[in-house]
Amino acid sequence: MATVILHYGDPALAATLADSLRRADPDPVNHAERVLVLDNAAPRPATGAWRRLPDNLFWGGALAYCLDAARDMGCTHLWFLNNDISFETRPPLVARAALRMARMGAALAARGLGGPAGRVGVYAPAVDRNPYHPQMVRDARIQYRRVALVDGIAPLMDLECAREVGGADCADNPRGYGVDVWLSLRAHRAGWPVVVDHQLVVRHRYHTTARSVDGFMDAAARAEHDYMTRRLGPAWRDEVARLQHQWTDETTL
Repeated sequence: MATVILHYGDPALAATLADSLRRADPDPVNHAERVLVLDNAAPRPATGAWRRLPDNLFWGGALAYCLDAARDMGCTHLWFLNNDISFETRPPLVARAALRMARMGAALAARGLGGPAGRVGVYAPAVDRNPYHPQMVRDARIQYRRVALVDGIAPLMDLECAREVGGADCADNPRGYGVDVWLSLRAHRAGWPVVVDHQLVVRHRYHTTARSVDGFMDAAARAEHDYMTRRLGPAWRDEVARLQHQWTDETTL
């Protein structure tokens, strides 16, 4: 599994997150050596970045880049993290996510609900609060939640699933708003389980970087509207709202 933190904006955000993940999973067998910072051509370069891109690919373009890069590294999974998250769960973290994702896939397959080879397609940690996606908000009473789509602040993707459903599909929307929803929804529709883990929790500072770039959020919102209209129709907001409440809670694992 490759764990990639996307850097743009304040270099301290990605550095702090990378350090916390490496300290939480210090054994290379438990993925510490594959906690990587991708510098997205940031004006303030990241220190010790895995790679620095020559141009800003934005979120969607960087996701597409990392899906290919993870495959080239021989990985089967990519955990793609915003730089403005922190973990509320005690260590280990990367190893815990990988193990729980695998166990969820096996548990669902035993009930005839799993994806190909008994795997989960898209996994995401729950969030302490989320003003956009109610299905992502932590509920400590459950183990995990099967959902139709996830917020893209920290998606962990099976690369075979991503390839099967057509990849990031962001050529017409590299800024990325809506790309996360559409990718996870395609996985769900293709029969790959999409899950939110309510025993692994993150805190997210929404739009930390986006708000620092003048005009970005307005441009990204306009691009999202065009992108989602082409894929889900003019009433796409209503459809997403309906899908956000389409979930099944699982209390055992």
